[in-house]
Amino acid sequence: QRFGSRHYVVFMLFLGMANAYVMRTNMSVAIVAMVNQTAIEKESELLDDECPDTDYGEDSGGSNPADDGEFVWSTSMQGYILSSFFYGYVITQIPFGLLAKRYGAMRFLGWGMLINSVFAFVVPVAARNGGAGWLIAVRFIQGLGEGPIVPCTHAMLAKWIPPNERSRVGSIVYSGAQFGTVISMPLSGLLADHGFDGGWPSIFYVFGIIGTVWSVAFLWTCYEDPVTHPSIREDEKKYIQQSLWGNASVHIPPIPWTSIAKSLPFYAILLAHLGQNYGYETLMTELPTYMKQVLRFSIKTNGVLSALPYLAMWLFSIVVGWVADWMLTSGRVNHTWTRKISNSIGQYGPAIALIVASYTGCSRALTVAILTIGVGLNGGIYAGFKINHLDLTPRYAGVLMA
Repeated sequence: QRFGSRHYVVFMLFLGMANAYVMRTNMSVAIVAMVNQTAIEKESELLDDECPDTDYGEDSGGSNPADDGEFVWSTSMQGYILSSFFYGYVITQIPFGLLAKRYGAMRFLGWGMLINSVFAFVVPVAARNGGAGWLIAVRFIQGLGEGPIVPCTHAMLAKWIPPNERSRVGSIVYSGAQFGTVISMPLSGLLADHGFDGGWPSIFYVFGIIGTVWSVAFLWTCYEDPVTHPSIREDEKKYIQQSLWGNASVHIPPIPWTSIAKSLPFYAILLAHLGQNYGYETLMTELPTYMKQVLRFSIKTNGVLSALPYLAMWLFSIVVGWVADWMLTSGRVNHTWTRKISNSIGQYGPAIALIVASYTGCSRALTVAILTIGVGLNGGIYAGFKINHLDLTPRYAGVLMA
């Protein structure tokens, strides 16, 4: 079929997911440029788990006073700053997943991203005038704004996307996370080195503008479902509604909490999601710091190499989504085994790679290669548990995702 309204919604959701992960990851690179590493190293001896400051030429991440940032924050304080976003993020997911079910997902998604983007402009002011405490507060608010993004995206996919398109469409939309990371990390490194207002503040100004533009465009041009879209083609609306067995309707029964609580597949998804988020978010948040402080890469090289694993994941997630839909439409493999195979690749692969990476020592090329392969395989989850909520119950997919 030719390009339709649902394809435009998918495109905007992809860009929204990319913007969300840009906001989530830019601090990981920015903090490397913000911190005065020389002052911190004078306060503590080189740790045993840090590589020696070997001469790597331009790639050296060794402490160069000329490249040091303006803040003397301990490693533990840097951890508080990086984690503050996620404390806000986790608070709003469930409430807005429930609100999206009752009042619709589109506005919560757009306004949440707008709040996230606007407060990005406040980050440099908060850090310079209020110190770590104010910065933590601002990042916490950004996290609150980003919380609705994933459950609301899931809720919109349930209303817009027919079952036979969900694997590849889900992979495309959620691969925006890796696309955003791939854009954010190298560009953040470049802005930290050559940007305005001291370098690192320009990271938040530039991405704040991009996020604000997307939020306004999304709220202005997207609609909750095919029923409320004023200009969708009738043949496309009929195709979506018939394939969803009426689930595109805005009239949805109450949430069956008892059935959800008794559902073993739901708990399987929940455990898979817990393990995935712990490993993925920790690695994504700490990887630039690891590249700088342990492997001793420069800020520019750091940004590029930190993005490389997520480029691999982005590409693999798109491929695995198409393969999964082919497996389903061909009738060779049923839904259950398609999800299990994809998910096993997406979670066992990275687990093995991370174990191997822990034994590579200071071999920089080998470490980066193994991390790239491991994170790349993680893309399998987008045809696995990540989209499985839509198979179980399209009507309550946003609630289950939250």
